[in-house]
Amino acid sequence: MTNAFDFGAKQFDTAQLESLFFGPARAFAALSIDVTEKLVNAQLDATKAYTDTSLAQLRQLVEVKDAEGLKSYLEGQQEVAKELTERLKGDAEKVVALQQEFIQESQKLTEGSVKQAQESAQQATETATKAVKDVAPKAK
Repeated sequence: MTNAFDFGAKQFDTAQLESLFFGPARAFAALSIDVTEKLVNAQLDATKAYTDTSLAQLRQLVEVKDAEGLKSYLEGQQEVAKELTERLKGDAEKVVALQQEFIQESQKLTEGSVKQAQESAQQATETATKAVKDVAPKAK
């Protein structure tokens, strides 16, 4: 099996198509999937943490039996609010870091693809120039 299709006088090179289009598209898709997976896992972790905190607070509220217990519960709510605020801040920072990672990696992929396309264009130009130079003397 060859890596080219014959379309009349022109050869269609699937390896070139792979290197210029499909390879970079696959790399970008893989990067997108990796970042999406990290974002989903971060969301799941955050949801579990918030749910656990909420359930723990509800359990404590159910255990309140008198005014002193209620006072203690309400005072504890300030600490819980502080912890949740810190958790939210950390989760937001994690999402921003993932977005920055995605941007940096996609820029690297784009730069690599552009460089490869430039090299392929340069090779094609050199091949065509050589072919023209080889054919020109024979045409005379």
